Amino acid sequence: MVGPNQEAATVAFPALDSLRAVAAVAVLATHAAFWAGAYAHPVVGTALSRLDVGVAVFFVLSGFLLSRPWIARHRAGLAPPSTLHYLWKRALRLVPIYVITVIAALTLLPGNRGAGVGQWVTTLLMADIYVDDRLPDGLTQMWSLSTEVAFYLVLPLLMWVGLARVGGRRADRLGLVTLAMSATTVVWLMDLSVRWDCGDTMIRLWLPSYLVWFAVGILLASYDVRSREDRDAVPDRVTAVVRELGRSPGLCWLAAGALFVIAATPLAGPPDLTPTTLGAALTKNLLYAAIAGFVILPGVFGPADGRFVRILSSPALRHVGHLSYGIFCVHLVLLELIADWRDMPLFEGRGIELFALTLAASLLVSEVLHRAVERPTLRLRNVWWRGSTSTETSAPSATATSSWGSTNAPAQPSAEPSGRHQ
Repeated sequence: MVGPNQEAATVAFPALDSLRAVAAVAVLATHAAFWAGAYAHPVVGTALSRLDVGVAVFFVLSGFLLSRPWIARHRAGLAPPSTLHYLWKRALRLVPIYVITVIAALTLLPGNRGAGVGQWVTTLLMADIYVDDRLPDGLTQMWSLSTEVAFYLVLPLLMWVGLARVGGRRADRLGLVTLAMSATTVVWLMDLSVRWDCGDTMIRLWLPSYLVWFAVGILLASYDVRSREDRDAVPDRVTAVVRELGRSPGLCWLAAGALFVIAATPLAGPPDLTPTTLGAALTKNLLYAAIAGFVILPGVFGPADGRFVRILSSPALRHVGHLSYGIFCVHLVLLELIADWRDMPLFEGRGIELFALTLAASLLVSEVLHRAVERPTLRLRNVWWRGSTSTETSAPSATATSSWGSTNAPAQPSAEPSGRHQ
């Protein structure tokens, strides 16, 4: 018989797959709008520029889905997940499609034809943001992937600090860890990134600038595990409030919409590439963290038989979510190729046409990559652990997924878990 604590470690979140689809399409839309010059139009243009909030949704999803196995197993009294296995699955999920995209961008786009060996090496290693002040054409969105990978590497350490036993007793210091992560973002954006900026890197895009987004996901994971531990017990006040708020999707999305409207004002800085003030940059960062949290909250706590979860759990929407990583990777390469094919000069309109064609092409290419590359690759995720009798494989564990795709949901023929990025 599975106890309540172990049951809490085996939950799936099908609605989160569809939210990854929403985030991927939002990122694609904001890039199409930028190419068409829509940012220059008041109100609508500014709103379109803020659709980059999709990146925040990805980051919060990663924080939630990747930290949850550690939290659930800790509170169930089980051994933590294998860090080596976790990193192996992350590499399998990200590297193949990323390498294919890099090769396509550096060979097909005119702006990259002068790329030398050094450019190829740093780009393939996802290191451009650390050694250069620009990204290659068709790969400018990959700064966020570099930042996500940095989070993947530090997550086991964060979980060790937040969940390590003290004096043989179970301890939970995740509240302090997430507070420290949020404070780091504030200090980094307002001081350290400015002080240490030498002008030859993208220091403001490094992980410290976005730790607060991942912290929101970790907090949601903690509240979710607590709320499921014992259905007969009364949860602490904060957990109860978060759970009840998440059971009201309309209220959550109304709050997210209101915050999005605020983010579309000058309080969050200009919509174009004009340098922003430190205060506006921090305001936008924190607003995006809250927006993403409210968007994801009902996907975690919403009633399974409620309309919101039922709609987002539809097979078609979830499948687009399974394609979201491919869409994210390839859409800018396709956008530039389509703009050249259709004779769409930069900043000269036709944004709707460009968006529709890029979305259709991205869905098609991502479907091919999903079937030909992602599914076969993910079959290797347990190649070194097959037949293992470790506590990780023999005891219940939380769905180990992330913002860029699933890794183990049995209901999916691609062997991807429900609600995942990487």
